[in-house]
Amino acid sequence: MLQALSFLSNSPTLFVALICVIGLLVGSFLNVVIYRLPVMMQISWRKECLDYLQLPEKQPEREPFNLAMPLSRCPNCNTPIKAFHNIPVLSYLFLQGKCAACSAPISLRYPLIEAFTAITSMIVANHFGYTPQTFFALVLTWSLITLSFIDIDHHLLPDSITLPLLWLGLLLSLFNIYTDAHASILGAVAGYVILWLVYQLFKLATGKEGMGYGDFKLLALFGAWLGWQYLPVIILLSSLVGAVIGIAMIAIIKHDHNKPIPFGPYLAAAGWIALLWGENINQLYLTISGL
Repeated sequence: MLQALSFLSNSPTLFVALICVIGLLVGSFLNVVIYRLPVMMQISWRKECLDYLQLPEKQPEREPFNLAMPLSRCPNCNTPIKAFHNIPVLSYLFLQGKCAACSAPISLRYPLIEAFTAITSMIVANHFGYTPQTFFALVLTWSLITLSFIDIDHHLLPDSITLPLLWLGLLLSLFNIYTDAHASILGAVAGYVILWLVYQLFKLATGKEGMGYGDFKLLALFGAWLGWQYLPVIILLSSLVGAVIGIAMIAIIKHDHNKPIPFGPYLAAAGWIALLWGENINQLYLTISGL
């Protein structure tokens, strides 16, 4: 085991290739989490509401529904998906994007998420190398992909993902993995307060809610992981990308400007960029501004 680890540490190419394979497998699991976690939350909320109101459950008892059960099946014909039909990306290509049982089309989104997870994982591994930073950066990367797609689908950033990551960022700061504890604590507080103030000012000016509380926690998460110094870069990048994509959606696909656009994916992308290249971006900004 030690020899294998030593070999990986001395072979960057093999290490990145291994992370690519792991990323594909993780991407397949993320597809499950992205679909099932919001449904699990809705089931839990319903049960809590019924318990609070002391009302009986009128729906028939359903089969267990979690990240492991029931086994994956075709939504069209309900046929369980066999293991060799669930190989990331390759199975989709082999099946030509159709269910093996009923030939119903399989969403292209599944292999795209798997491939995207593998690519971003490779970028992280190549950037940090064979270090502890890579392991934790991969955890953050995979979590951000999950959060982004859940937010796109449901306008929701689950606390069950954001809060543990926030605490993990604070814990890592004790060991100076990405930043020190002083910058991490200030970053977590400032990250939450900044967007909370923006939310309150926007609501006061327009009477509308411009973003959700999950966005506050997501920026606090990045503050905890990277320190308060990276918050301006993250806010600037996310706002710039969000504005460009928002305007494009309204102009090209006639997106209703009254319909909210989730901000979480833009925050996630900006935070991930800052994780890898934030220091270079900060230096470039200081050079250009003459500070």
